[in-house]
Amino acid sequence: MRTIFLFLLVLMIFYKLEVVGQQCTGALGEPVVNIDFNRGSSVFGQSVSNATTYRFVAGTPNDGEYTISKNTNGMYNDDYGWHQITNHTPNDPNGYMMIVNASIDPGIIYQTSLPALCPGTTYEFSGWIINLLNYSGKKPNISFQIETKLGKVLKEYATGEIPDGPTPEWIKYSTIFKVEDETELILKIVNLGMGGSGNDVAFDDIAFRPCGPIATQHLNLKDDLNATLCENDIGNYRFEANVSDNFYANPGYQWQVNTGTGWNDISGETETVYVAKFDGARPGTYQYRLNTAEKNNINFPSCRVAFPTFTIKVNSKAKAGNSGPVCVGQSIQLSSDEADSYFWEGPNFSSKEKNPVLLNASKEMSGIYVLTVTSNGCTTSDTTTVTILNPPKVITNFQEAEICVGNSIELSASGGKTYLWSPIDGLSDPHTSHPIATPIENTTYSVAVSNGACVEYANISITVIKKPVVNAGKDITIFAGQSTRLQGQISGNYDSFKWVPSEYLDDPKSLNPIATPPTDINYALVASSEHGCLPGLDSVFVKTYPKISIPNSFSPNGDGINDVWEIPSAHKFPQISIKIIDRNGQLIYQSNGPFKPWDGTLNGNNLPVAIYYYRINFNNELPTFSGWINLIR
Repeated sequence: MRTIFLFLLVLMIFYKLEVVGQQCTGALGEPVVNIDFNRGSSVFGQSVSNATTYRFVAGTPNDGEYTISKNTNGMYNDDYGWHQITNHTPNDPNGYMMIVNASIDPGIIYQTSLPALCPGTTYEFSGWIINLLNYSGKKPNISFQIETKLGKVLKEYATGEIPDGPTPEWIKYSTIFKVEDETELILKIVNLGMGGSGNDVAFDDIAFRPCGPIATQHLNLKDDLNATLCENDIGNYRFEANVSDNFYANPGYQWQVNTGTGWNDISGETETVYVAKFDGARPGTYQYRLNTAEKNNINFPSCRVAFPTFTIKVNSKAKAGNSGPVCVGQSIQLSSDEADSYFWEGPNFSSKEKNPVLLNASKEMSGIYVLTVTSNGCTTSDTTTVTILNPPKVITNFQEAEICVGNSIELSASGGKTYLWSPIDGLSDPHTSHPIATPIENTTYSVAVSNGACVEYANISITVIKKPVVNAGKDITIFAGQSTRLQGQISGNYDSFKWVPSEYLDDPKSLNPIATPPTDINYALVASSEHGCLPGLDSVFVKTYPKISIPNSFSPNGDGINDVWEIPSAHKFPQISIKIIDRNGQLIYQSNGPFKPWDGTLNGNNLPVAIYYYRINFNNELPTFSGWINLIR
């Protein structure tokens, strides 16, 4: 039993690979009708509208439903379900097919009107069908009916039971028919089987093509329909078609040519023999074919058929080239168009490669290189000139220089046609041979000098002399007669420094001299370099207050001697603040603003002899002074 089952399975698979029905045995024309259910980006397409009585769903169809889809993925995908397939149209992953889950009762699946066909013309009808069942169930039996609009059946063709099984296979069903006087026809696709538990199919690529006679063709009296010719050569090619008789009542003919942009009629060439003439042939592929139809229909593409194509290929002659010119030391590549064989000859050089490379080029490699190629029996030669250039000799106006920060300097290079400086920071124009440079840091500029093919480089280094960084220290406060040390600091490039003015300094050549000014003074620390760059400068202000002496006793007894508490230097402090308290902490005297001597009274009454205490703020810069006063009577 197992052997019989395997035999039947092999037989079934072989049967599925067959084209079933009656095919055109002669020449075929281009499709007049091509129903492939369109294409799109989504999985499901649009319905066929009134072309069917089945109900459309954008998903898995049930009995009496159909869908337009790219594939059946996920539709009844179990062990006893449907094959998971894609549409039939070759090289069209976005194409759709019509997927039908048959109704319980037989009936029309699809019906459409055909464009007007040609009277007296035979057509081949074909359509691709696949049985979706992956198990043995009810088998589809499809009838194709081609009728006139008046109801006359021109052709009816039934597929018979379409086999199912574990291996999915699209089957092409076809038949031929002849159009009579009525040319507007209707195609009906009818389901002859019963639905339920099977009878599920997919349709795609339904086509109508004109069918014509058989022809025996010759090129220059030979059976081979292909020939080759060399570029610029002369050649005549006789195309002949011996067409079988009695297919058309009155046959007509038309030769066409295709040079890569589609088929075009050749004016006046309406016999079964045509001679193509080449004089100075240009490279390319030239195709010729003979169309035939009833003579009255020969000018209508939907009526005529085309016999197999004659092809004349004109091969290009040798085309030599190179990647130069290049510079000494670089590589240069020789180049050729596609051919069967290659042979290069040049100065001390030969090669059979298509695109050989000359490494580490030298001046001795310059010269003419000859390429000889053979392609489809054509042997031709061409030359190319290899040019090896010397690199430019770059000359700059200097290699190193020093400038003061903020100053500019002209860079200059010569020896080429174009120039490119980098970095571009601080340059007036990086593409000129003599840019102005104003760097703010030490910079090495590189210039790429080109003579059109070769590039050479040179460098110029600029040292930027920056101003010394000078710090004369914080401002200082002293009292008359006191001394202070200045805290000068210098960093960066400098050769000498000085304090200005130098008065009241113990050592003006020291960064930290001792200053004893009698009054306020501003000292500037100046650092200079021998390059003539701007000096660095900073200043410190020394504030000199008068010497403060505060008496600790006075005798307000009216004798005119030491009757008030007087502080001589206090009058120089306009915002002086004074508070005097007794030993109990009671405020007995207060003064803000210009100093007023104290007369030893409180509210106009004399205070008793005692020790009193004071706090004095001369200003915000001086410390608070405090002490005691002995009031004597």
